[in-house]
Amino acid sequence: MNYTPIYITPDDHAKLRLLVTTALYSNASEALKKLGEELDRAFVLEPEAIPPGVVAMESHVEFEDLDGGEIEAYTISFPERANFEEKRISVLAPIGTALIGCRVGDEVSWSTPGGVRRLKVRSVTSPVEADAAVSVLSSDSGFVAR
Repeated sequence: MNYTPIYITPDDHAKLRLLVTTALYSNASEALKKLGEELDRAFVLEPEAIPPGVVAMESHVEFEDLDGGEIEAYTISFPERANFEEKRISVLAPIGTALIGCRVGDEVSWSTPGGVRRLKVRSVTSPVEADAAVSVLSSDSGFVAR
């Protein structure tokens, strides 16, 4: 499990806590229970106080599998926005839960259906940075992607 400090905004914390609490009344899955445990230990900070390089909701995160050496990248999403083809992984997926609130350089070990995975966060692009990149690309090409 992950024992490094994790950081989360009040808005993300409230939305995720509501997701967990609502689901607990309907026979919650193990994923929801683990997310609830992560929320219990998270430091809830205003967005401007979140350290740089923290995995938040809608962040794009690149991580390395420390056992296999593979590098993967996903955007951490709420379940209804998850889409494997778009590389959007649900926060309820084991890897999504493992990475939320972690920082660049953090290493986590997390149980997945395929066994325990050891992951290292390599880079994080916050939702604000990602939106800015899309805006720059859009203005350069005359194309507006929204």
